[in-house]
Amino acid sequence: MFNFTPLLGAQSLSPASQSLLELDGGVKVLVDVGWDEHFTVDKLKALERHIPSLSVILLTHATPSHLGAFAHCCKNFPLFTQIPIYATTPVISLGRTLLQDVYSSTPLASSIISADSLADSSFASGSDPIDPTLQLLLTPPTTEEIASYFALIHPLKYSQPHEPLPSAFSPPLNGLKITAYTAGHTLGGTIWHLQHGMESIVYAVDWNQVRENVLSGAAWLDASGGGAEVIEQLRKPTALICSSRGAGKDSLTGGRRRRDDLLLDTIRATIAKGGTVLIPTDTSARVLELAYLLEHAWRKEHTDGSGESPFKGARLYLASKNVGATMRYARSMLEWMDENMVKELEAVEAATTSIKQHKRNDSKQMGNRDNKSAGNAAGPFDFKYLRLLERKKQVDRIVAAKGPRVILASDSSLEWGFSKEILQQIANDTSNLIILTESYGNLDDINKDKQSLGALLWSWYLERRDGVALEPGADGQNLEQVHTGGRELQIHTSGRAALQGKELLAYQQYLATQRRLQNQMPLGNSSPLETSADAVDETSSTSSSSSEESNPERQGKALNTSAAVANLNRNKTGLTKETLGVNVLLRQPGVYDYDVRGKKGREQMFPFVSKRRRADDFGDLIRPDEYLRAEERDEVDGHDMRDDGLDKKGKLGQKRKWGDTGLQSTNGSNGPGLADKRRHHRPNITDPNGTANGGILENGLHDPDLDDLSDDPESESDEVMNGPSKVVTQAQSVEAHLKIAYVDFAGLHDQRSLSMLIPLIQPRKLILVSGNVSETALLANECRQKLVPASSESAEEAQNSVFTPLNGQMVDASVDTNAWTVKLSNALVKRLRWQNVRGLGIVTLMGHLGAMAVDDQEFADNSSKKRQKRLKEEIQGYDAQKTPAEVRLQQTAPILDVLPASMVAATRSVAQPLHVGDLRLADLRKILQSTGHTADFRGEGTLLIDGLVAVRKTATGRIEVEGGGPGLPEYPVRNPESSFYAVKRRIYEGLAVIAGG
Repeated sequence: MFNFTPLLGAQSLSPASQSLLELDGGVKVLVDVGWDEHFTVDKLKALERHIPSLSVILLTHATPSHLGAFAHCCKNFPLFTQIPIYATTPVISLGRTLLQDVYSSTPLASSIISADSLADSSFASGSDPIDPTLQLLLTPPTTEEIASYFALIHPLKYSQPHEPLPSAFSPPLNGLKITAYTAGHTLGGTIWHLQHGMESIVYAVDWNQVRENVLSGAAWLDASGGGAEVIEQLRKPTALICSSRGAGKDSLTGGRRRRDDLLLDTIRATIAKGGTVLIPTDTSARVLELAYLLEHAWRKEHTDGSGESPFKGARLYLASKNVGATMRYARSMLEWMDENMVKELEAVEAATTSIKQHKRNDSKQMGNRDNKSAGNAAGPFDFKYLRLLERKKQVDRIVAAKGPRVILASDSSLEWGFSKEILQQIANDTSNLIILTESYGNLDDINKDKQSLGALLWSWYLERRDGVALEPGADGQNLEQVHTGGRELQIHTSGRAALQGKELLAYQQYLATQRRLQNQMPLGNSSPLETSADAVDETSSTSSSSSEESNPERQGKALNTSAAVANLNRNKTGLTKETLGVNVLLRQPGVYDYDVRGKKGREQMFPFVSKRRRADDFGDLIRPDEYLRAEERDEVDGHDMRDDGLDKKGKLGQKRKWGDTGLQSTNGSNGPGLADKRRHHRPNITDPNGTANGGILENGLHDPDLDDLSDDPESESDEVMNGPSKVVTQAQSVEAHLKIAYVDFAGLHDQRSLSMLIPLIQPRKLILVSGNVSETALLANECRQKLVPASSESAEEAQNSVFTPLNGQMVDASVDTNAWTVKLSNALVKRLRWQNVRGLGIVTLMGHLGAMAVDDQEFADNSSKKRQKRLKEEIQGYDAQKTPAEVRLQQTAPILDVLPASMVAATRSVAQPLHVGDLRLADLRKILQSTGHTADFRGEGTLLIDGLVAVRKTATGRIEVEGGGPGLPEYPVRNPESSFYAVKRRIYEGLAVIAGG
């Protein structure tokens, strides 16, 4: 059984992705906890309903559309952190920096309390109705809390099957295996393969088959087979969940090289005129590809460029509040990138080592020159020309300065981050340019009421109402830049404001109502107090006991009680002595007496928590985070975030660091100690790359726009408001005169990749998500024609093989898989003739199917006597309820025996020889070339031999041979025998002929 329910992202313009996979036995797997740029808490209601029944959570990409709501769920849904979560190491590291950037950039990420929740809280407290337009914010997670949430995720590597652990409230997983494969698109992006019984499910949302500068392509094709076949693990799944985004997009002629040249030519045309180029991008995924391309383009122009190149006079910046940590993680995860990244790093290290060796042998003067050249050597992400900006004052100083510059800024939606602020300041200049790197759908599909700022600019780009400017490119082709023509651009800026008066009262009522609802959870089933206390005692031991030993009723009670206890630990109020029972001796301090008269069960004795050792067949379980390398540890400001490791300041007996006064300011940080005084008196600021250079860049160029930036103490960090707050939105109208360009750097599959790979994968069921209505319908119609077998003429079968669900709509994608066990008689086994085909033993047989008694000694061999004995005992137990005919039928088993003599002649004409094997055209080409024939590939899937014989392989695996006769003059045939028969002979030699009968 397999049911699929898209919670977000199905046939929608919203990029958010949330999918629920329900397997046999009640196992539920949640893939992704995405959010869109509006951060609306109402979109998480469907997810919140399913959290108490989830077994495992999987994450695919480190982007807001795939894990944007992760920190919100961990902080506001108590049971969410009790569910095992799995992702690759880059997704964990980059996702952490992403959400820290999101919550520090926009107050909307904290989520606005819905008007219905405020109304319910005012009604419950009996106070006056609350203004429905009031936009109160939930308490956002701190940087340390976000780091602790991501420390809960279990890291995985590619192509390594893993049996996940179930949650405490999940049914047994029954051998569920998950395997991660590279998806391209982002660093650590994952295609998930789930194997559960007979169900083989492939979850592939947002992948890219094309190899890029930083990232390798998706792991669909087998490189050892010439890249013409899908790898065995992902081939022919029972269900394929695939994204339809980009189904109507044609691939760019020229591929990746043409795309890179198009971006550089567009930038060159603007900075040559002294303009500013703004490139909105994300902060953790596609920014790596853009930063690598632009940095190496600047390096090339400064070293190999001849004449006055526009790149030499332009400055390059990357603005994001946590980009320094992102690049630091990227430099430590080169093994997850394309192999060219590793080769480039090895070349830099070899050159540095060689220079140091020469330095020891040469003179001092030569050594100084070598030392200078050694300093110029840089790795893939050791930036020499790309300047990282992490503070608002730095960005304002850069934008206010004059001169050509290129700024990469977060975020691509232009709804949060520095990109919105930069756009607001450069929009009124006709010499400036904004380059969109991803599309937002068709013009007809865009909802103009709820569209983001990036979607609005995309609609202007598609309309082209004010004309198009054509700029000449380096290859002679024209570059299109759309004029905005002074159109009015509404920019909404959100900020925080402290609550006062009735607003603060409404917020306190809301918190009290939520606390009361969670505290009442254990009493919802009206169960006896001793049962509730038992459940508390069960959950307080450990969650290492197996799920099979507990009944569903006990699981539900323990689930509700644990949620209330978790809430109790935060609020320090809630559960009463009657609710806790005898556990009050452990839960509440200062309580040493409990009346056990009239109690029963566990209420009669002192509560004792027995810690069970967690072990499996291989020994005791260890904590992998205790064996991490230094660069793999989850640290924030030097503090280890493991062991739920929030920094416990002020703990009795804890030593303070040097320069730490122990005093805390209002924002929770240490007071100005010795280290802070030293920091304030430094003449230069610290570069995010780790070099204290102030206004001097690593390449030796002076950047006056960043001088004296550290003299202002307020520039060390932006002001963060703590405590209850609300959203204050300011709207500002700006006349847009800048130009708009588009270069596709989304790194997603296009129409050609989808139409080529899905038929090669050959899924039995296909589910399309993560795309708008038009893209989904287009791809679904194409796949229904290619996936249904040619022999099938049923329109219903074609319709049932491809699903296009809506958000919240469950589809049954189960596949009927039946398996039978048949016993072979000894006489038939003696006649089998096995043949070896690529290491596999294959045999064809034909026999007579009959029934045989279980008691027969010939049927029960020595290895199955215990199983037969157990089967007989089960049969005898049902004899009293079944008729004698049913008992006799159950005591027999199917057996395949030798055909009777009367049936041999009748079946001889039916038995035909079979050709078993999988012939690869690449292997056939090598064989023919070794025997003196000329063999070349012509087109896709066609091999031309001696210029006159064509061999094709269809999508179903059928080999077609066409041609014959004398060879052409331009293709001399060295072998005297006929090419046509020689090709057929080699094909038959590559296959095993299994005789029928």
